[in-house]
Amino acid sequence: MSDAALPRCSWVSAADPLYCAYHDAEWGVPERDSRMLWEMLMLEGFQAGLSWITILRKRETFRAAFAGFDPDKVAAYDDADIERLMGDPGIVRARAKIVATIRGAQIFCAMRDSGEDFSAYVWAFVDGQPIRNDGVHFPAKTDLSETISKDLKKRGFKFVGPTIVYAWMQAIGMVNDHAVDCFRRDAVGA
Repeated sequence: MSDAALPRCSWVSAADPLYCAYHDAEWGVPERDSRMLWEMLMLEGFQAGLSWITILRKRETFRAAFAGFDPDKVAAYDDADIERLMGDPGIVRARAKIVATIRGAQIFCAMRDSGEDFSAYVWAFVDGQPIRNDGVHFPAKTDLSETISKDLKKRGFKFVGPTIVYAWMQAIGMVNDHAVDCFRRDAVGA
């Protein structure tokens, strides 16, 4: 069976190699790296109101614009950096999202500097273990995503509503929402 013929989740276009590669190698795989978890949360925030493929196509440009999503570097961004980013056609030029990413880096660094590991914080919501859903029903948000959203907002994060948080949970493997007939469902280990 060719890669294009593999059974995938319905949201993946088999005609788009970038989307297939993301689905096949990343989406739903439990991520434990704190920096990567933060990067993905920030990208999900940029995705609000857009399609994920739009963000995926711009991801490398986002990484270049935000110093590889190095929280220490992004936390130090100033007004000149905001203006530079607003002029970058390779990213989503939404001032509120750019400012939220800088603030998110500052919060991430403050958590780390006070001894709170972002990965441990994130995974504590599910006792360190991914939730395996039924592969048939795909909610836009859940009670858990609402709880996490409220906690992130309390800490000062922006663009972390329950729907964005649930999409992030799916992407980072906190929940396994691969469809029941998707070839990746069992492979992601959740």
